[in-house]
Amino acid sequence: MSKHLKIFLGISYIVILFVFLYFVFKSIEISKLDDFAYYKELQSDLGSYISENLIINLFYFFIFSIIWVSLLGFGFPILIFSGILFGKWVGTFISVVSISFGALILYSIGNFFFRDLVKSILEKKFEKYIHLFQKNEFYLFFIYRLIGGLGVPFGLQNLLPILFGMKKINYFLASFFGFIPSFFIINTIGSGLNSYIEQAKNFNLIELILNPEIYLPILMFIILMITSFVIKKKYFNDAN
Repeated sequence: MSKHLKIFLGISYIVILFVFLYFVFKSIEISKLDDFAYYKELQSDLGSYISENLIINLFYFFIFSIIWVSLLGFGFPILIFSGILFGKWVGTFISVVSISFGALILYSIGNFFFRDLVKSILEKKFEKYIHLFQKNEFYLFFIYRLIGGLGVPFGLQNLLPILFGMKKINYFLASFFGFIPSFFIINTIGSGLNSYIEQAKNFNLIELILNPEIYLPILMFIILMITSFVIKKKYFNDAN
């Protein structure tokens, strides 16, 4: 990655992160962060604000997520926050749509401006997969998304199809449908955290872990990871 690109991405991250943290913490009283009642108060205020301005807040979240992902941002924080803010169903929908668009924008930018650079960085490492993806790019990339990208960092996952020139429509649809299971699980965890704060009188880690809205999606996530491991062994082992 060139020095100028690193500087641009670094500055962009700092600006976006600063803006995000400003809006998150501008009304938070640091001295009360060890008081569970304060979290309940924040949860109540935030819930009221989101419900009163749902459409505009969905729009803000949509734009922020697209920008975040297009700048190589991590997906996990977005998913937790979407579950907390909008619940598991709406949160899953808005995060799947926005992150799919953000990933497509990143792929398009990388493919147009940095194709040679991406190839020079990734081609050797993923050479054994290029021919495999070229056989059926939609189906294999869908599976790739479904199993979490073989452990590759999310930003690099979004750039990998540059190596085999994937069609944009296939990229978007494979990402969209491949994201749904894992995104739903993580949004459900975020929604469960929000519900726990709303219902609990005092914080108790054991009660939190034993809350069905927390442990059930965690079990689902474990099952998904086991399934992903089996799929990975079948489609992405070295023999292929």
